[in-house]
Amino acid sequence: MTNTIIDNKPAGLFGKLGRGLGLAGLLSGKKPIDAALLEELETLFLTADVGIELTQDIIGAIQQGVARKSLTDSAAVYDFIKKYLLELLAPCTRPLVITKQEKPFVIMTVGVNGVGKTTTIGKLSARLAQAGQTVMLAAGDTFRAAAVEQLQAWGTRNDVPVISQPIGSDAASVVHDAMESAAAKSVNVLMVDTAGRQHTSTDLMQELIKIRNVINKRDVAAPHEVLLVLDAGTGQNALVQLTNFNTAVNVTGIIITKLDGTAKAGIVLAIAKKTGMPIWFIGVGEGQKDLRPFDAVDYIDALLAS
Repeated sequence: MTNTIIDNKPAGLFGKLGRGLGLAGLLSGKKPIDAALLEELETLFLTADVGIELTQDIIGAIQQGVARKSLTDSAAVYDFIKKYLLELLAPCTRPLVITKQEKPFVIMTVGVNGVGKTTTIGKLSARLAQAGQTVMLAAGDTFRAAAVEQLQAWGTRNDVPVISQPIGSDAASVVHDAMESAAAKSVNVLMVDTAGRQHTSTDLMQELIKIRNVINKRDVAAPHEVLLVLDAGTGQNALVQLTNFNTAVNVTGIIITKLDGTAKAGIVLAIAKKTGMPIWFIGVGEGQKDLRPFDAVDYIDALLAS
């Protein structure tokens, strides 16, 4: 069995995050660890949307290190935090693996409105095609003409076929046609776009379940991956979205977009703390190469130094 693993090492993220924690500056030198320093650390974590629970865990661990005298100055605290966060992110650093025996290997993509889902699908389809996969796209967002046109533009750019129907069509019908077409043509990967929907909308979440069921009826093992796209700028609300989409369609991996335009880059850590779910890619810009495989070391270096 031959697999394709989409995990090529990205270029450094320095300068790409909207704003990181700034710990490198705060903890430079050998400052004493006092209440003022801990309070400043706590403020930085909370401002960056690391979350209350994880912030308290980190501060508590530092206090324990001080009490045991294993942490004696600010430089030691910096090293401790870096190690702590890398261990936290380790379970999330798993590549997206495309198994060749599945034809098609179905990736269903979900998320709320405005997170950059369709653009993300286009960028990911380009990566897959460059990795030697044959790819097909299903335009399951039948609410917005712009979404279909955008997906078709990506298809043209990447020489990838797009299955679509007129605006207002049943999204499940589009996906059914795409499943049949992809199977008939022995396409390696079928990526299914879906309309953005608020996680609080019961009717629209039921439609998402219907789409998943259509995929599953054609192939009991599919969708092989359910990818949730989250906008980093939504902060802690991303955790609520993740919980609700996971309940509806069993999310298997995450892409976090718009990390270049937010001061809330700590949400990645909050997601890791809550779920340990794979974070396959992060978006740090508009360019195709700005959709990058998630790398914990690279991310933490940029986050702490920003």
